[in-house]
Amino acid sequence: MRYFRLIFAFITIIVTSLPLAALASYVVESQALAQGGFIKGKFNGCVEVTVVDGDKKYVGKCTPQGNFLVGFGRDAQVVQKIIFSFADKQDYMAVVELEQRQYKTDRVNGVPQKTVSPPKEVLDRIKGENEQIWLARNKHTDSFDFLSEFIWPAKGRISGVYGSQRIFNGVPKRPHFGLDVAAPKGTPVVAPASGIIRLAHKDMFYSGGTIILDHGYGITSTFIHLSKLDVIEGQQVKQGEKIGEIGKSGRATGNHLDWRINWKNVRLDPAFWVKAGGNE
Repeated sequence: MRYFRLIFAFITIIVTSLPLAALASYVVESQALAQGGFIKGKFNGCVEVTVVDGDKKYVGKCTPQGNFLVGFGRDAQVVQKIIFSFADKQDYMAVVELEQRQYKTDRVNGVPQKTVSPPKEVLDRIKGENEQIWLARNKHTDSFDFLSEFIWPAKGRISGVYGSQRIFNGVPKRPHFGLDVAAPKGTPVVAPASGIIRLAHKDMFYSGGTIILDHGYGITSTFIHLSKLDVIEGQQVKQGEKIGEIGKSGRATGNHLDWRINWKNVRLDPAFWVKAGGNE
């Protein structure tokens, strides 16, 4: 395995021990080098890319042209290893240093108690819905839509941010992995990038009206708490096309869109994917 070290500090890149031929073919196109962030780039000849986060490994494919995207979770270790594999069995390993983030704590009161601590009779339903979500996010599609520049899926006030720890009715719950846009019921939700609808469910226990949009190569957008769905599973949609409407279905106390982005099962921060202020 060839080894090279990438130390990212803002936009400064220092590369050592990388053969010149490989260095010339390695290009970073966009990146957010922080927990919840990503690297989108191109490495000619790459067929597979693996992120090693401590004892966890996440594997993705490169496009035939060598385009790749890797992501880092909310609590990813500051030092990440990225291994690029090639058809000739040669590997290159990069070491990337991430910004460690501090997350806010949100206290949300008034949530129906049955959704904070769901009764036993709905546990099978929740398990089944989680399986549907997992399957939708783990379909491999040879679509290059993830390479496009994403747009905001809705207009409105930012009411919740990625990574925050939510405490419902005084009970600490899982961190929030989405970006919340508050707006009146019925406000249009559009596709931030083109893709295929992998899940269109009108009433999930936690997330209510839910859509999962596949942008290719493991990148998906999820839209939850919708009041209306305008798409069906298997449908191809274009960037900017209306797919649903904002609501407060599922576990929600007000009308808003909860937008999430995944690289397979790694949860990423949608705020890194769009231009600031585009929601206004």
